[in-house]
Amino acid sequence: MTVTIGRRELLAALGGAVPAWPLAARAQQPTMPVIGVLGGSSLDALAELRAFRQGLKDVGYVEGENVAVEYRSADNRIDRMPELAADLLRRRVGVIVAADTASTRAAQAATTTIPIVFLVGADPVSFGLVASLARPGGNATGINVFTGELVAKRLELLRELVPWATRVAALIQSDDAEFAGSTLKDVEAAARAMGLQIQVFKPSTSREIGAAFTTFVRERPDALFVGPGPFFNTRRVQFAVLAARHAVPAAYAVRAYVEAGGLMSYGASLADAFRQVGIYTGRILKGEKPADLPVLQPTKFELVINAETARALELEIPAKLLARADEVIE
Repeated sequence: MTVTIGRRELLAALGGAVPAWPLAARAQQPTMPVIGVLGGSSLDALAELRAFRQGLKDVGYVEGENVAVEYRSADNRIDRMPELAADLLRRRVGVIVAADTASTRAAQAATTTIPIVFLVGADPVSFGLVASLARPGGNATGINVFTGELVAKRLELLRELVPWATRVAALIQSDDAEFAGSTLKDVEAAARAMGLQIQVFKPSTSREIGAAFTTFVRERPDALFVGPGPFFNTRRVQFAVLAARHAVPAAYAVRAYVEAGGLMSYGASLADAFRQVGIYTGRILKGEKPADLPVLQPTKFELVINAETARALELEIPAKLLARADEVIE
């Protein structure tokens, strides 16, 4: 028997068959997951991003090969955070990495479903970022590096290095009002306990940092305390240069300042913290839930001293302080 197929039926058959093969082929190729990284300061300037990528690699993800990363920086304009977080949501990211407290708040305001991995210096429980450290709940977890809680210890070490200091200038990063207020409260409390006079500056731009140091020429503080914060971290070379120019001993929150020529730092390793952020991000991409991953805290804190800078300031580093130092840069 002969079967006759009309022209319309033939075209319909061909039209239905032709796209089926490419669609099937595409279905076999998994879509590359996308990570969104949100920060208040210039992310390109953060050397710790290398550690973040290493953490991803430790759990099997390599940027550009099997995972894509979208970077968004507010360039120290906190008011831009909601817009940047919304942009990452439009990009359909699988995880948002928030590099500071303000970024975490913006990410949490933007989504209650997309997982968030944060790195913060403030206590995430008291700041309302998680329900508890052991069981974060919700869609966020991450690393707390204790930059705020170590204020008193850092000031004590500065006094130990500069025992005659009675007047200390304190520079507090001011773009995140809540974090700045918490840091200032800790600095003032520690200063009162040690009998120190504190003069507070709150620069929010590179120019304002320079202006604060210009004031030192008139006020002549005995030492300088530089508070924690991502914007300040990106200006570490400026801080080191100006402190040397004005011959003022200074203490910082992270070792990157000392590597840039600063005198002394005490705090958790940011590189190790960012590596752990990368590991958590990869684990979440593989299916783990933020609510089940406890907020991690550093177990080791680094005291780093730049001996060359100490000599330039004509400071003799006490033997006990040298013995406690994790690293002395010559």
